[in-house]
This record gives sequence, structure tokens and C-alpha cells, in this order.
Amino acid sequence: MDTSPLLTEALATFDRLFAEAGAAGEPDPTAMTVATAGLDARPSARIVLLKAHDARGFVFYTHLDGRKGRELQANPHAALLFHWPRVRNGVQVRIEGAVEIVADDEADAYFATRPRGSQLGAWASKQSETLDSRDTFEQRLAQAEQEFDGRDVSRPARWTGLRVRPSAIEFWYGADFRLHERQLYECDRAGEWSRRMLFP
Repeated sequence: MDTSPLLTEALATFDRLFAEAGAAGEPDPTAMTVATAGLDARPSARIVLLKAHDARGFVFYTHLDGRKGRELQANPHAALLFHWPRVRNGVQVRIEGAVEIVADDEADAYFATRPRGSQLGAWASKQSETLDSRDTFEQRLAQAEQEFDGRDVSRPARWTGLRVRPSAIEFWYGADFRLHERQLYECDRAGEWSRRMLFP
């Protein structure tokens, strides 16, 4: 895959900051806010965990029938935000882009690495639907345990990965007196990447 030198530069910067976040003792450097909006244009946000990233984009996993899954199918665009307060004077990385569903083999491979309890939970949960009591969920979990007793847990068809293909990546570096440094990489409609600074 042909990758723009500026995108390569941005991804290398992300990798360097990600490593710094781990070394600085951030509780979980993979934690990121994912913001979505449905066709009604009303935004919603939640924190999920980054599970893979490369030149194709940034991947997280979810139920397609949950709220964010439904919104991203109706309006396949998302914004991601990493906040690493222990890195330098505080760093934010903002990523925006179109969203696509990962290939089944990629989702299968990741699902196979999850702890068995998490795999069973994916079967037991009707993500974002109303739950009348915790007992109901515990019963569904017990049913999943019984169904897969003695065998590997397969991936639910509607549980998969979503890849955000970046069209903008901003690095925000904190500074005293709110005199922050902001570097924005962005891709135009022709697929050309550019880089510019922003006022804090």
C-alpha cells in the first residue's frame, strides 16, 4: 500500500507518543474516546480500547447492534481522542476519519485472543438494550457457558472490529499558560496530505 510521507510521519509520531505513554505509567495508553453521531446529528461519546493500528487506520471492537455500532453503520465517520496527561506536559491526539468494518478473518483472529470470560460476555450481552435486572444478564452468561462447554467460543457474527481510516490527525502538546503547541495533519479529497500548525 502506498502511504504518503506525511501520513507515515504522523503515524511515527503517534507510535513514539504511545510508547512514551506506556513508559510514563499511563493507566491504559490504549484507552480512547470514540465520538459518533447518528443520522439525527446528535453526538455521543464513550471510551473504548485501541486494539490495532497501522497505515490502514485505528481499530476497536464492538457489537454492531449497540448504539455506537448502529450509529457508525448509519453515519460511518468517527472522531477518536487519546489523552495522556503523564506524557511531557500532557498530550492529546485527535483522529478523525471514515469508518469501515474489518474483514471477518481479522475479527476472528482478534476474538480468539480474548479471555474466555470476555468471549462469553460477547454472546451474553445485547449491548445497549434495556436490561431488566442483573440476574437476567447472569442467566444469559450461564447459558453461553453451557452452550460452549468443552469447546472454543466462536465469534458472534454481529461482534466485530471497526477501523477508523484517518483523514485528520492532530497532536496537541500542553504548555504553561495554555500556550499549547498543535500540529495538524490532514488529507484532502484528492488524497493529498498536508501539515500545518494551529493557534492554541
